Parts: sequence; structure tokens; C-alpha cells
Amino acid sequence: MTTTTRPPASSPHDRAQWQGSSVFVQVQVLTGRSLRALVTDPGVILFGLLQPVIILFVLTQVFSKMGAPPHFPAGISYLDFILSAVLVDNAVQSAVQSGVGLVDDLKNGVVARLRSLPIVPGTLLLARSIANLVRSAVQAVVILVLAIAVLGYSPRGGAAQVAASVGLTLFMSWSIGWAFIAAGAWLRRAEPMQNLAVIAILPLMFASSAYIPVADLPAWLAAVARVNPLTYAIDATRALALGIPGGDSIVPALLTGGAVAVVGGVLAVLGFRRPM
Repeated sequence: MTTTTRPPASSPHDRAQWQGSSVFVQVQVLTGRSLRALVTDPGVILFGLLQPVIILFVLTQVFSKMGAPPHFPAGISYLDFILSAVLVDNAVQSAVQSGVGLVDDLKNGVVARLRSLPIVPGTLLLARSIANLVRSAVQAVVILVLAIAVLGYSPRGGAAQVAASVGLTLFMSWSIGWAFIAAGAWLRRAEPMQNLAVIAILPLMFASSAYIPVADLPAWLAAVARVNPLTYAIDATRALALGIPGGDSIVPALLTGGAVAVVGGVLAVLGFRRPM
């Protein structure tokens, strides 16, 4: 006669020892949740892809026929020159959505429900930053494909350097995203977040090497551009993609991006831990 042995039932003490899933699993699940929210909202996908594409086409068509300024790189078209700036601008715009998404989670009660579970509070913030990184990557690929297929963009740096240029752009998006996640954790309202984005992004983009070389800017604006972190990012990505001088900006871009991520991450955790 065969007898079936049942596993011993878990005791209340054993159940009390379970502290939840690992941090890796928590980040994976919460990142998937954020990405599914993007995929299931056609409006977010449509407008998220249209914005950088419109900027690319408008800027290249409006300014490509204008005369090149004195310090414009020789043998470089305006499309080649500006594409790196469009990618960085798109990265910054995408970073804003990290903070906006966090504000939405705080308002719709998702954060309150998650706080009742045995999860590490910072995993929600990390998942939000990773979801933003994926979104930025998709938008960067779309911009590059359209620029190559429709506008004739042909970077001289080669495939490997273009990939490195895009990688640096995504790193800047992830880094700046932490600044806006911190802003969202402290402000907790969408309107101030949008106003902050406009106030911060427009001056930084125009007071940089995004649209014309720094040497051709007015003296006071050039002084601002030389200490602008976005100038380092744009110069570095442009140098990699086009194979022109400017590679010395890579290290400052990485350092400033890392500093923004660290400071933003600390402030985000502090703001997130405040009572609802």
C-alpha cells in the first residue's frame, strides 16, 4: 500500500519570516508596469514620437538654407550638426516625463497601495527611471531611422561611434530624469512640474552649442554655454557621431550626468519618503 506524504504546513513563524521579493524582482515588476502603461496609451506613444520628429523636420528645413556661421565645422551639413542636439533635446524632454509619471502615481493612489506592501520604497523610483530610459531609446531609434531614410543623414563616425553617441545621449536622459523625479517627489503636482521643465529646458538648450557653435554666440551667452552641462553632452555626442574634434567633452558630460543622477536620486528618495 502506497502512502502519500504531505509537506509539513508552514507555521505562522515561517510565514512571518518572508520579507517580500528581492529588489531585482521588485524593480523588474514595477518597470514592466510603467512600460505597460505607456504601451496601452496610444496618445502617449503617438505624441511622444511625434514631438522629436516634428522638431527634427522643422529645424532642419527652416535653418538648413541659412548661411553657415564662421565657426561652423567644415564639410558638415546643418542636418549632421543639429541631429545630436535634437537627440539630446528629446532625451531631456523624455526625462521630464519621469517626474510627471511619478506625480500621476502619487495622485492616483498607486504609491499609497505599494507602500502597504513589503517593497523597498526606492524601487518604484528606479523602475520609473528605467522605463524612461526605454522610452528614450525607442524615440532615439525612430529619430535616427527617419533622419537616415528621409533626410539623408550620413554620420561619418561609423556605426560603432554612432551607437556610442546614442548611448551617451541615453545616459544623459537617465541622469536628468532623476532631477525631475526628485522634483516630482517634492512638488507632487503636474502643473509646477511642467512650468519647471519649460523654465529649465528652454534656456539650457538655447544657451548651448545645440544650434550654432559656441564661438558664434554673443559673448555673454557664450560664457553661459561654456558652463552649461548640455553643451558638454551635445559636443560629445556630435563629436562621436561625426568624427570631429570635441571628444574631450565626453568625460565632463559623464561626470556632470553622474553628479546630477546622484544628487537627484538622493533628493528623490528624501522627497518620496515624506507623508502622503
